[in-house]
Amino acid sequence: MNAMIFLRLRVLAAMAWCAFACSAGSVLAQQPRAHNPIIFADVPDMSILRVGGTYYMSSTTMHMNPGVPIMKSTDLVNWKLVGYAYDTLADVDELNLMNGKGTYGRGSWASSIRFHKGTFYVTTFAQTTGKTYVYTTRDPEHGPWKRSLFAPAYHDHTLFFDDDGRTYLVYGAGTLRLVELTADASGLKPGTIEHVIIENASAPAGPDIGLRAEGSQLFKVGGKYYLFNITWPKGGMRTVVVHRADKITGPYEGRLALQDRGIAQGGLIDTPDGRWYSYLFRDYGAVGRIPYLVPVTWVDGWPVLGEKGKVPEQLDLPKSTGLIPGIVASDEFNRGRTDSALPLVWQWNHNPDNDHWSVTARRGYLRLTTGRVDSSFLQARNTLTQRTVGPRCSGTTAITITNMKDGDFAGLAVLQKQYGVVGIKAANGIRSLVMISAASEKPVELAQIPVTGPVVWLKIGCDFTDLNDTASFFYSLDGKTWNAIGGTLKMAYTLPHFMGYRFALFNYATRQAGGYVDFDFFRIENDKQRN
Repeated sequence: MNAMIFLRLRVLAAMAWCAFACSAGSVLAQQPRAHNPIIFADVPDMSILRVGGTYYMSSTTMHMNPGVPIMKSTDLVNWKLVGYAYDTLADVDELNLMNGKGTYGRGSWASSIRFHKGTFYVTTFAQTTGKTYVYTTRDPEHGPWKRSLFAPAYHDHTLFFDDDGRTYLVYGAGTLRLVELTADASGLKPGTIEHVIIENASAPAGPDIGLRAEGSQLFKVGGKYYLFNITWPKGGMRTVVVHRADKITGPYEGRLALQDRGIAQGGLIDTPDGRWYSYLFRDYGAVGRIPYLVPVTWVDGWPVLGEKGKVPEQLDLPKSTGLIPGIVASDEFNRGRTDSALPLVWQWNHNPDNDHWSVTARRGYLRLTTGRVDSSFLQARNTLTQRTVGPRCSGTTAITITNMKDGDFAGLAVLQKQYGVVGIKAANGIRSLVMISAASEKPVELAQIPVTGPVVWLKIGCDFTDLNDTASFFYSLDGKTWNAIGGTLKMAYTLPHFMGYRFALFNYATRQAGGYVDFDFFRIENDKQRN
């Protein structure tokens, strides 16, 4: 079947779908519809596939542990975390926050998720280790995942299984290259040679480029190869470019595919009824990089993104039921015998020290015990995080502080390089509520209030509406009456951390190890999106 016949069949399927919708009284138009962004939270570098009527998505969380989150959906709008590709990327000082080292903004980057002959494949790469990683499983929700790794770290690669049984990676920035893997993708094929398939992939966006084309995602539709990339013209915005070819090795011809509000980087996905979408993301200030869906039509063998070149606000997809509990969730820290220690919404900031945290030492509580002396919040181990979400959200916790040692600091934070903290400091036998702002990238204590009770309640509210990007800090001594403390933090998305702000529970020592605090709960609330 040649490409044009295949595409005509796709068009006929789409027309049939439209006819069905109209004859049914425009049911879709009458029902609540999804809105962009489909996820108002930090889910960058998405890779999506469909197996039957189920979609799976992988994403980037870099230095967080566990890593490469796997999400599942049946409608492309409502997603739920179902697993991670790995528990620990590597046991090295940078990932362990040891000896003054860290790997903020690095760790594992853009992943590629594929399904081939009954097996799920997730590949990623890490500047921290200089390796490319391949994770495989028959069951992405329960595992286990098998790992293969090899050098070098192939930048922003896409995994591709061709119809002839050969397996490839396409990768690079600006100049895009092709390398062949073994059939099972576990390593480089012996004797393989790198091929340049596109010399200047940024060319369709113009001659004056700031960010060279990267973020490759390769698809085969109707016998043709379609390669999606992001590039960024100087003085312009993040831009989608698409190249196509009859052979995987080329030659490729390219087009500018979308320039709208910087919504870019992603790929193609189709629905069981024959509709097509492009999944992309947008840099949206302090909340991070947020996913969008863009309708795709086919014209003369090319995917045409958007409606008259624009990303629509509404989509003919089911309404979102919200991000709680699929993407973020409250946690009372009550655990039954068959419950996992931590729900999937939680990730540690770098690799944890598993000897110094527990949800069983005191039933119904998360205990964080200091295992060493640290110099700063950003170097502390066992900081437990989950995403903030837009347009507005709040995180609340209560801490038992009676077992803190002199020099300990524990509390609730919004984590990025320019972080904000509300917590308890123990010093010279006195415990004090403090609010600290690192808006200047150096921590400044803006308030200090002595406390004597055994329990303190803490809250942080975040406002990402229209890039407002502010965080406000509160405390309570009885869990009922809330008081503001310190000042408002102007949150900023910084490239050294390369991640949207996260709520964080922490406890670290500055003088002696062995103190501990018990977190009674973490509760997250948000204004639901219009989707």
